[in-house]
Amino acid sequence: MRSRFLNTLLAFSFLGATARIYAAEDVLRVCADPNNLPFSNAQEQGFENKIASLLASTLHETLSYTWWVERNSLAKNTVNANRCDVLLGVPAAFEHVATTKPYYRSTYVFVYRQDRQLHLKSLYDPALERLHIGVHMLGNGFCPPEVVLARRGIRSNVTGYSMRGSYGQANPPARLIEAVEKKDVDVAIVWGPLGGYFAQQQPAPLVVVPVSPDHLGEVPFSYDIALAVRTRNVALKDRLDNALTSKAKEIRAILVSYGVPESETTKE
Repeated sequence: MRSRFLNTLLAFSFLGATARIYAAEDVLRVCADPNNLPFSNAQEQGFENKIASLLASTLHETLSYTWWVERNSLAKNTVNANRCDVLLGVPAAFEHVATTKPYYRSTYVFVYRQDRQLHLKSLYDPALERLHIGVHMLGNGFCPPEVVLARRGIRSNVTGYSMRGSYGQANPPARLIEAVEKKDVDVAIVWGPLGGYFAQQQPAPLVVVPVSPDHLGEVPFSYDIALAVRTRNVALKDRLDNALTSKAKEIRAILVSYGVPESETTKE
């Protein structure tokens, strides 16, 4: 009897030690773009990197990255291919995945030199008919502002700047904001986190103004941003939701430090 008791005790001790080992080895596997500031890069300098680190710490897990350049079929080639468990910074309505509660909501913005005093707020401002406008292009896709400008017949004074740039080029989206500072274009209309972050990096003061209203017809300009996990990974989604709630103030502080313009309300 004594021998059986000791064997049982040893067995439970072994299982406990094993559980501690596995707990220490728990990993939060994240897919992120290695050259996509202000969101992420391989040096972990983006705000999504900071948020991922905060969440991993909150979940008591080790953060591990799989670097994946954002392209079409992003979910299919990352979380749904089991290359990672979490995608950062996706629209809350992202398809073929389960998304967490949004952790910020941002909008498209006007970016122009302060000394120009353009006072732009709306895409229906008559001044846009005579200004040289820069927008971001992603492949053959159209960004929301360009759709509305085209409907207004504003095409000849619009210049597209690549979101991806040439291979190995650092921070490709910055080229458009740099063009504003250099007066190559009068105003840029860009996704808020890009405009807010890269405007901070320029020698001359730039103005960053949210496009108003936040949608025109069926074209939205504001988006809720969330994390994505595999559809069946409900347990991880719930844990991430809890972490996002408990660290909401810290996440907002990170966003503010990167100049991310947030909409006043976030959809639940």
